[in-house]
Amino acid sequence: MNRLRIALTKGRLQDNSLKLFERAGLDCSAVNEGGRKLIHEMKNYPMDIVLAKAPDVITYVEHGVCDLGIVGKDTIMEKGGAFYEVLDLGFGMCHFALAVLENESESFFDGFKTRCIATKYPAVAARYFEQKGMDVTIIKIEGSVELAPILGLADAIVDIVETGETLRQNGLKPIENVHSVSARLIVNTAAMKLYKSQIEDFIKKCEANK
Repeated sequence: MNRLRIALTKGRLQDNSLKLFERAGLDCSAVNEGGRKLIHEMKNYPMDIVLAKAPDVITYVEHGVCDLGIVGKDTIMEKGGAFYEVLDLGFGMCHFALAVLENESESFFDGFKTRCIATKYPAVAARYFEQKGMDVTIIKIEGSVELAPILGLADAIVDIVETGETLRQNGLKPIENVHSVSARLIVNTAAMKLYKSQIEDFIKKCEANK
């Protein structure tokens, strides 16, 4: 039986992915022991775990060096790529929101002014405003996007929101949900054909224990 590789997004998605695997009876002790290793072997299942940043998970799966991956829908929507998205894993729940300064929440859609939008997700924001038929200028921000409206750089932000507490503390208010987000299991297109029975077995384990 071929040893598969699955790339996991580091951080909270990694933690939740490992809990899911353990519920399915898979031995993840090599990862849980810590250290700086980035590739770990499951001892009771023909699969190796690769730890990576979210955009790299998609890159590794798309190019076939990993057969499967777990990544947030936000990264999939922003980066895209050629792979199968096979399962919503039901954790890492949050959503994209359009947010503005509280005192501008009633007037954002008024008038014909070209709005300026700050975001870490320019592709997601561009599609959203295109669907609404609005002309906007999009500025990509790498850090805390909440600063952009406060400093007068942007009229609004499109960002990931979990509880909304960060927005509230910075005087911002979500005015529209853009898209829901959760962790997804993705599969390389060639691997799905080559190792169909193995991959389907793994998908069933994840589905039964999510």
